[in-house]
Amino acid sequence: MRYIIIGSGAVGGSIGGRLHESGRSVVLVARGAHFEALRVNGLRLRVPTGTLTLDVPVVTRPEDVELREDDVLVLAVKTQDSVTALDAWATRPVAGGGTAGERLPVVCAQNGVENERLALRRFHEVYGMCGMCVVLPNTYLKPGEVVAPCGPCTGALVIGRYGTGSDATARRIADDLEKAHLLAPVVTDVMRWKYGKLLANLANVVEAVCGSASDATAQDLVARAKAEGAAVLDAAGIAYASEAEITELRSGTVDPRPVAGERTRGSSWQSLARGAGSIETDYLNGEIVLLGREHGVPTPVNAALQHAARESVSRSREPGSLTAEDLSRHIAAIQRGTPGPATVLDHA
Repeated sequence: MRYIIIGSGAVGGSIGGRLHESGRSVVLVARGAHFEALRVNGLRLRVPTGTLTLDVPVVTRPEDVELREDDVLVLAVKTQDSVTALDAWATRPVAGGGTAGERLPVVCAQNGVENERLALRRFHEVYGMCGMCVVLPNTYLKPGEVVAPCGPCTGALVIGRYGTGSDATARRIADDLEKAHLLAPVVTDVMRWKYGKLLANLANVVEAVCGSASDATAQDLVARAKAEGAAVLDAAGIAYASEAEITELRSGTVDPRPVAGERTRGSSWQSLARGAGSIETDYLNGEIVLLGREHGVPTPVNAALQHAARESVSRSREPGSLTAEDLSRHIAAIQRGTPGPATVLDHA
């Protein structure tokens, strides 16, 4: 198998780098300064035991790769970029006939629960991969460099075929990952794990807009957001892995370990810090808001966090531009039904 890593940031770079290091055939797909740094200097993958400099082939467009029948596409872009990426790759020809959408598997190694549905509209074989945030807490802030502060395995990547459980392809991918310092259990209910991760990811925006989620007020916001999320999923009849299951999965195998000079940050914090121009909150907290509206469950905390993320992006705010107290006051105003057009968030 050859792995085409579409989006070679924190998650994609870690997966691709580890697979390449273990002797698997890998092609990274990147853009802009990140592409140039990877092309000229290779991928710098910083792990607790040191820095790996990996000469991984890198391209910037689908047209730069001649697809083969043994290729696996690994989608590691943010959800807001998924449609563009999927459309670009699904129609590409594969050696021997047919298109990627018809013949190649695509693995959604992303946060949230929307990507697999988007992919299945374009690809016949779709796999979910649950391994972001607390079980793959990696960082991409500098072009050409990814930080992976866990050990002895770099991450835990739960994998399964979307809609129909596990199969031989999922097991072959998992075998390659296991040989590349990545824990990769194959499951028949991968979306249950991804919904469990969705609840964990509801904290991402608090860290992003407040700069940290460690003080008491921020922790209270996170707890309230997760409580809303669990109530919504319960009302919708959606099963999800518990925090205890996720902790047990990685305990002793994927544990946080320091990388010199680095502090682990969530993906949403990284988006604001890099000035990426978008953030995935609409597909994390926004998913809870959507389901809450569908099932009649109030979600004022997640709605306010979603609004704060949009404001931070539209106003090019850096992480930490708001305080947890600002957000709490805004949520209280929403619950009173009197937020008005000029909230504390709009003026912060």
